[in-house]
Amino acid sequence: MHRKPRQALSQERVNRILEVAQALFVTEGYSATTTNAIAAQAQVPIGSLYQFFPDKAAILQALAMQHTMRLRKHLTEFLDTPEVAALPLPEYVDRLINAIDQFFMENPGYHAIFMEAQGTMPELVEIDQALDMQLVQDLSAAFSRRNAALTPEDCEVIGFVLVKAMGNLLWLSLNQKLAFRQRLVAETKRLTLSYLQSYFPI
Repeated sequence: MHRKPRQALSQERVNRILEVAQALFVTEGYSATTTNAIAAQAQVPIGSLYQFFPDKAAILQALAMQHTMRLRKHLTEFLDTPEVAALPLPEYVDRLINAIDQFFMENPGYHAIFMEAQGTMPELVEIDQALDMQLVQDLSAAFSRRNAALTPEDCEVIGFVLVKAMGNLLWLSLNQKLAFRQRLVAETKRLTLSYLQSYFPI
């Protein structure tokens, strides 16, 4: 996707390029942002930018990878916490969805990056699909620990349903006005709890 930096100075430049690019993608939009504008605001020569990123799409893909890795780390840290696993189901669902919603709210670049370019860039679709499957496996493992009577197939199906249903509802809520968005988050919790009650004792 892009050349990996080998020295501390190079890594610092890459980090600065990505930070500036994300800010511009959020404020100006992906289409309106140019590599020249990114290089200028990052205070790096345009040639240096192209050493690491052959084009703007490569910068976008690198940012998408960063955000998906952060989201997975954020979620697995929640799922792997022993006290979380022992929570009653209503509180478990409440905190699970809060954790995902919190990540989206604290990382507005994630939504901005994917929303504009996802449909036109197959690489972003692949990154998104790969993340979904990783999250399905993470949730499947967590559900297996919570109810050992469930088969691996049960856990995988439950994980898939939640990632696609819960994830899409939370994702779509980000474009809504605050009051309606909050209502959608609450409804997502109700929907998730109702679905999981048939598999886990409250």
